[in-house]
Amino acid sequence: MKITTFNANGLRSAARKGFFDWFAQHDADVLCVQETKAQEHQLREPALQASGYQAFYKDAITRKGYSGVAIYARHEPDEVRDALGWAPFDDEGRYIEARFGNLSVVSLYLPSGSSGPERQAFKFEVMDWIAPIFREWLHSGRDYVICGDWNIVHTRKDIRNWTSNQKNSGCLPEERAWLDGLINGDGWVDSYRHLRPDGEDYTWWSQRGQARANNVGWRLDYSMVTPSLRTRLRDCAIHPEPRFSDHAPYALDLG
Repeated sequence: MKITTFNANGLRSAARKGFFDWFAQHDADVLCVQETKAQEHQLREPALQASGYQAFYKDAITRKGYSGVAIYARHEPDEVRDALGWAPFDDEGRYIEARFGNLSVVSLYLPSGSSGPERQAFKFEVMDWIAPIFREWLHSGRDYVICGDWNIVHTRKDIRNWTSNQKNSGCLPEERAWLDGLINGDGWVDSYRHLRPDGEDYTWWSQRGQARANNVGWRLDYSMVTPSLRTRLRDCAIHPEPRFSDHAPYALDLG
């Protein structure tokens, strides 16, 4: 199974830049999208459909044109879920899950705290709340692939300017410790790091200055898998070009 995850930073904008033409050439089974930044009736337009795929959306109801996640599936899921039971998170359109037999594929968009203290506090609240849910998934007996923009780098290899970002959201020590706890504590497998132990690739670049041209980036987009899927990890690729967003698509081959 091939699964691609992509923070579109506005799916309509990415589509105008040719994203779905690019996606059609990559033979993925599932596409997980974050930051659709539109309501479902807008996303149902023909230009935002992928030929041969069924689309499922979770919009933000707190603010139109904000956040939003989606899953495009080549094969019809047995079930689609779009709420985890806490309105402040669910209502921002940050989670959708498609179930195929014993496999769950999740499109997840964790909050950013970069806009100020209030959103950083919400980010920490989400981290504390969602970690036990991830542990439940680990022990559920199901296979999970959690795709999305986690808005946190894990290690020095995941960001170009490590030292200068220690006080910035996404690279705060508390955030990295939390992510490390999921991976090295609980046992979630970072598919990219498993397949590229020494890789120093990025999936997001600031739109300020010449960050992308100079590859001053961050790896914020992950596909985390349960340990049961570790042996099925075959290959992965980050696609920084063409540019459809400030993020790059990340493609995973589960074999």
